[in-house]
Order: sequence, then structure tokens, then C-alpha cells
Amino acid sequence: MSRQTSEKLPMLALRGRVIFPDTTVSFDVGRLPSLAAVKRAADGDSRIFVCAQKDADITEVTPADVYLTGTVIRLKQVGRLPGNTVRLTCTGLYRAEARAIENVDGSYIAEISELRSVHGDETLEEAYFRTAKSVMGEIASGTPRLSKDAISALDSCADPDVYVNIAAHNLQIKLETKQELLDCVRVVDRLRLLDKLLNDELEIMRLERKINASVRASIDKNQREYYLREQLKAIHAELGDDVEEKDELERRIKSKGMPEEVEQKALKELSRMGKMQSSSPEYNVIRMYLDWLLDIPWTEKTVDTENLKDAVKILNDDHYGLEKIKERITEYLAVLKLTDGLNAPILCFVGPPGVGKTSVASSIARALGRKFVRMSLGGVKDESEIRGHRKTYIGSMPGRIMNGIKNAGSTNPVFLLDEIDKLSSDMRGDPASALLEVLDPAQNTTFRDRYLEVPYDLSKVLFITTANGLDGIPRPLLDRMELIELNGYTQEEKKEIAKRYLIPKKSTANGLKEGQIRFDDGSLDTIIAGYTMEAGVRNLERNIDAVCRKAAVKIAGGDEQDITVSADNVEDFLGARRYEADKALQRDEVGAATGLAWTAVGGTTLTIEVSAMHGKGDILLTGKLGDVMKESARAAISYIRSNSASYGIESSVFETTDIHIHVPEGATPKDGPSAGITMATAILSAFTHKPVKSSVAMTGEITLRGKVLPIGGLKEKALAAYRIGVKDVIIPADNKKDLEEIPENIRENINFIPVTDVDSVFKNAIIGL
Repeated sequence: MSRQTSEKLPMLALRGRVIFPDTTVSFDVGRLPSLAAVKRAADGDSRIFVCAQKDADITEVTPADVYLTGTVIRLKQVGRLPGNTVRLTCTGLYRAEARAIENVDGSYIAEISELRSVHGDETLEEAYFRTAKSVMGEIASGTPRLSKDAISALDSCADPDVYVNIAAHNLQIKLETKQELLDCVRVVDRLRLLDKLLNDELEIMRLERKINASVRASIDKNQREYYLREQLKAIHAELGDDVEEKDELERRIKSKGMPEEVEQKALKELSRMGKMQSSSPEYNVIRMYLDWLLDIPWTEKTVDTENLKDAVKILNDDHYGLEKIKERITEYLAVLKLTDGLNAPILCFVGPPGVGKTSVASSIARALGRKFVRMSLGGVKDESEIRGHRKTYIGSMPGRIMNGIKNAGSTNPVFLLDEIDKLSSDMRGDPASALLEVLDPAQNTTFRDRYLEVPYDLSKVLFITTANGLDGIPRPLLDRMELIELNGYTQEEKKEIAKRYLIPKKSTANGLKEGQIRFDDGSLDTIIAGYTMEAGVRNLERNIDAVCRKAAVKIAGGDEQDITVSADNVEDFLGARRYEADKALQRDEVGAATGLAWTAVGGTTLTIEVSAMHGKGDILLTGKLGDVMKESARAAISYIRSNSASYGIESSVFETTDIHIHVPEGATPKDGPSAGITMATAILSAFTHKPVKSSVAMTGEITLRGKVLPIGGLKEKALAAYRIGVKDVIIPADNKKDLEEIPENIRENINFIPVTDVDSVFKNAIIGL
């Protein structure tokens, strides 16, 4: 070994790296002493002494923390990087040893002397050199880790010492071993150490191949799957996929308590998702699908109210009247308690707007202690709204049935399908047909949503539907439901509802304290009769709200401290009366009879007017009558013409007489068969010139044989007759069973006359016949 005369060069300490002569390397420098050393070298002859740190984790380096043997390099390129870092490209020149290291102006200066290689036995060097080249060639052919440039440099190298430097630079060996090669000055020793390292590397490669071959030949299917999964996990980890998330999903699926078929489906989809990259669109589709399966309740349910009295009390507290509904829910609870398990019935509340169909469904849920879900069906045209969309479509999701179950969080909520008679259909399907499975107790135990594609038990759900009428409901759907009619309220019932619920509710809503506003009975009678025309109480609630608002203005302004609303001052709050009550005929008249009709807002009275005049036997019908009502009028005329002799009418008179039938309030559409006997009575009165009793009202369908057929809406029609003070009401005999629904006070004040044929109608309605 020989040394040149020493010289001083800037020193750079490297972490985890040894640089050899005869190699070109690039590395980053960011520590302040290192940056200062680079600047000092760049300002000089671009040479710098580099040596490796003994411990790569040390940040503040002292002379004792570095190896003294290093390499003098020449800077070829200095590039600046973000964050006060520079990237150096340099070439190793020769080995050197640091004899002394000192800190000068923030950087280290090393006093170094060159270490020259010492050659020995040339024959031995050549033998080791050839062996090294042979083993390196075998390694290069069996591993892709060596670059083509490195292999070319090694093949063309003829100097053993340089060969050691290039080989050590390209091999993946420990830092300590590289430092040992750099420290060694005898070429034979360096070749011997390199030869050992190359043979060790070659043996490791052979062993790896042998192990891989042995493993591939011996592992069975399960082991192979496990091996592949572990590799897949490693790949996902490298790609940034969340493997822990998939494990958590699997745990949640197995602990959810799903039916076996559903759990197997979920695990299968999870397995598919595990084979995809998280950036794949299909990955997100499956993830959303699994979230739905996990969010839907499969075993969660609420406990029904055990005490029947508590449930009845809640229903009575929330609603006045509605005895049929309260009785039906009480029956359901009683049977549920005795059987400890009952498929929920499908109830359909039918009645005019504002009678409390929707709110009573909410009260039923509260009485049962169940969750409440409401779904409005008004205007729904797409079948997928019920059954969901197949998840192959972009933006697909479950239908509103399963969405409601998910929001409820239990398998047995009270599910309100509001306005079921407002369903419609178009080219996208018929939602009413989709509801057949949902509302059929024999089928809904295995309801399949198209998105979820697994069966779900809806039999524990208490479905309640509401409708204003039955005409818009398909017959098969109607057959699956238990109908409960909610008729209009009487004036007395409306007053009671206003006192118990509406006035306290609106007083509080408008900031009025107890006692600041009072409604007497006269004011409520006036509001109901003069400002509302409805079967329910919705407009009554609005008018009470309007009164409370105006009262709040007076009280807030200091004009009054408390206000009493009476019949005399209602107009001060609400303005002039909007409606005038129906009036009975003032006197017995020829050709005029009072009929009873049902409307969406309750019952009303109709005055049928008939005029017989000289003409050609034409029939004129006016008053915006519907087709059914026109047909009833023609049937009544035909009956009277065919039986004219019985009533003392010449048959020839019909050929020279025009008949004009008119129903006043001509702007209002009217239809239905129940005015048949009223028209017949007015026609017969006009032809016999005998008056109809003003105290009689009637309703019933007529046939060509003179039979009187039953009608609907008797309660509402009776309320209308009661309002105008009619004493006698003629009804079809088949409607006698409906009299029980009419309030007792009305039955006491009205004489109901059941009839089976039109002759009985004429005898009770026409004077002197």
C-alpha cells in the first residue's frame, strides 16, 4: 500500500451508500453541512471526498460517525430540487483515507491521502478474476436486476481492480460488505472477497428457484388459494387498496344475521370486489350494493305495545271518532298478543280529503310502538319506483319499498302507502301491478327487489294504504286489502275536533297563551257552515289558524289582552261568508224534487227541475250532467212512458211534449246513478201536475222495471239532508244496513223511508198521487 502526499478536500457523509471509483452515481443532498461542502467543491475544482456513515439514522454527523476510507469524486452536474435539496451526478475517481477531519464554516474539510491498489501474484489474480467473471455471467443471465449497461461494462472490463468496483456497485449487498471491499487494498483479497459474494448470491438464486419449484409442485388447492390471496393482499397494499376495509366488511356480513342465501350472495360479491382495483367503476357498484345489504334490517325489530289500554288511549288522544279504525287496531293487537306471531293485515283507509287518513296511520304506529314510514304514490308512473332498478344500470338503486324499510331500521314498521288511487302507468311499466306482490300476504314473505336480487320478508310490515275513492284502484290490488271507510264528519264532530285539537294546536303555533283566545260554539258553527265546504277538517284548521293570526296581531299590538270569537264577530276575522248552506224547497212544487248526492268534500243536495212543454217529444238535459246521469234520466222517462196508464197519463202526450231536465249550479259537473228516483219523481210530477213534498229528499238508482237499487255514501247524504232540515229521506231498502253508520242524533231527527220500487217513492213524495 502506498500513499500520495495528503491534500484537503470538502467532505460529504452519505447515509446507506458506498461509492466506488470507476462508477457514475446520482444522489440527493439536503443537510446544511453537506450543502455547504457541495458549494465549496463547486467553487473549487469540483472534487469532494465522500464516505459512508456507520449509522444511517444519525442526522448530526461527527467525525467519529463515518468510515475513514472513502472515495474522491468529481461533480459532473448539480441540479436544484424543491425544498432546499440538490441532486448530484458524479464520477468516482480514486479511493482515499481521511487522516483528519475538521469543521470549517459549517462544512467538514478532510485531510486525505490516496489509497492505491496493491497487486500480487498475477496468476492467482487471473484465476480469481476469471472465476468472478464466470459466476457474474451466470448471475446476470438468471436475474433481471442487472441493467444492460452494467452487464456490458462488466463484460468489457479487463482490469480486475476496476471489475471489483463495478461489480460491487451493481450488486445488492450489505453496506458493511461494500465498505470492506472499499477498505481492502490488495487486489487478490478484493477478488477473493468478491468471488465469495458472487458464489453466495448464485447459491441464493438457485435455492430460490428450487424452493419455488418445490412449492408449486406440493401446495394443494387451498394452500394455493391462500398463497395467491396473500400475494393479492400484498399487491393491493402496494396499489394503496384498503385490505382492512374488505376484512371489516366480511366481519360485518357474518355478524349481521342475514338469511343464509343473502349472506352467501354478499360474500360472493365481496369476493368479486376483492379481485378488483378500487379505481374500477365495478368496484364502487359492488361496494354500494354491499352497503345496502348491510344497512337493511334483517333481524332488527321493535317490540309491540303489550297493554291494549295504552294503545287505545294513544288512539283516542290523537283522534276523535274513527271508531272502526280503533276497533280494528285493537283486534289486531289482541290477536297478536294471543298468538305471539301474526302476519300483518293490509289496511286501506278510504275517505274524502281532510278526514285524517294519513295522520291516523302515524297514530297507529305510535300506538303499536313501531317505526313509521310514509311513501306518497301520487303521480308514480315507473314500476322501478316500487321494485328498484337492476344494478347493471348507472345510478341504479333499490325501490322505495326497500328504501323505506332501510330508513325505518326495523323489519316490522308501519308503512303508509299514501294516495294509492293516484297511481298511473306508462311505457315504463305499471306500478300498481308491482304492488300486487308487496301487498299480498301470501307472496310478500319473499319480496325480491330488482337491485338487491335477494328475497326479503315483508309479512311483518303493517301496510296501510289511503285513497279518496276506489275507482282508481285496480281490482286485483283492491282484492288484497281490507277496506275501512272514513266518512265525513258531522258538524258536531267537527266542533269537537276543533275544541280538542285544532284550537289548542293553532293557538300555540301562533304564540297565544292559554286563555288569550276563546271560541264559543256559535263561532265554530259559523266557521264550519259559512267558511268551509268539506267532509274533513283541513279548511276548518286553516280558518282557525287565520283567526289566531289576527288575534295575535291585536294582542301583540296591545289593543286587547284576551279575545273571544263569537258568531257576531267571525266576519271581522275572516271576512264575508264564502258559502251559503243548502236550502230545502220553500214550498211544495210541481216538477221539482230534492235529491241527495255524494261529492269528494262530503254530501250535498240537488234540486232536479223538470219542465214539460209542447214540442216534438225531444229530451233536453242540462246542468253539465255526466253520461251515467243522462242515462238515468232516460231510464226514468222510459219507465214513466211505459207505465203512463197507471198514472193517468195519455201515452200520446209524450209524442207532442218536449221534456227539459235541468240540475241547477250548471257549472259544476255532476254524474252518477243515484239521482234516478229523484228525476223520475220530478218528471211524473211535471206530467201529472201534482206537487212534490218540500220536506222529502231522496236518493236511489232506478231500473227500467221500476226497481230501486242501492247507492253509496249514505252517511254523507244523510248529513246533507240534516243540514237543510229535511224531515223524510227516501232510501233504497238495500241500504238499511248502512243506517248504523249514521250518527244517532241524525237518525233521531230524520225519518228514513226504505223502498224497493219507484211506486213507493211516488206515494211518499208526490202529493195526491
